[in-house]
Amino acid sequence: MATDPTGSPKIAVAVPPLEALRTGEVHVWYVDLAVETETQRRLTAGLSEDERARAARFVFARDCRRFVVARSALRALLAEYLDVPAAALRFAYGPHGKPALDGDQAALGFNLSHSGEVAVVAMGWERALGIDVEQWRPLPDLGAEERAVLDALPASEQPAAFFRCWTRKEAFIKATGEGLAHPLDAFTVSLAPGEPARFLDIDGDPAALARWTLHELRSPAGYSGALVVEGPARAVSGHWWSAAGIRS
Repeated sequence: MATDPTGSPKIAVAVPPLEALRTGEVHVWYVDLAVETETQRRLTAGLSEDERARAARFVFARDCRRFVVARSALRALLAEYLDVPAAALRFAYGPHGKPALDGDQAALGFNLSHSGEVAVVAMGWERALGIDVEQWRPLPDLGAEERAVLDALPASEQPAAFFRCWTRKEAFIKATGEGLAHPLDAFTVSLAPGEPARFLDIDGDPAALARWTLHELRSPAGYSGALVVEGPARAVSGHWWSAAGIRS
């Protein structure tokens, strides 16, 4: 049997029925962004007019393809969970650009991230979510406390630790909807090998520290990922999504 990049059996899965996403649970979907040209063409046709315009603005064909597949996966998953046609989805955007569903669809929280050839989508009812996946590559430096922990590790363990930290921080500022308006050095996260994913400090505020929970994602080789959830999450499950699963 073929395996996905995490080493698990790769099976064409159907979207879980709406009732399978229970209050207090979060579903995480992994999306393979490497598709054939004909599949990309089919997916592009299902996007909204503004999404097709955004796709057309990418300079590199690779980036256009990745955007098209990621947005198509998000639309298909939201439509399945809400049991509505993808064209009926209504989006709103926060003051810093975070997307959400609008009107009576707003109870379903979601967040999307993609890097390299992998995208991740988080879904959960009535809660803020932030998710991030990053392919390992050079990135800006960390805060002083996290830098000290990183420098104390063997050189062979530093890339994984760096991206554990980076994705946890990115997932948090996505969950809050503040983006980089919330300075990355205003909060600290765990990053050492074997240490559970958790916040160590958030703006010196114990209430904020109690409000958010942090989860490490099981990611493909060469990637790191993190999920931040408002409140506790009783279950965080992972699924693989295939472009073949889109309803016509």
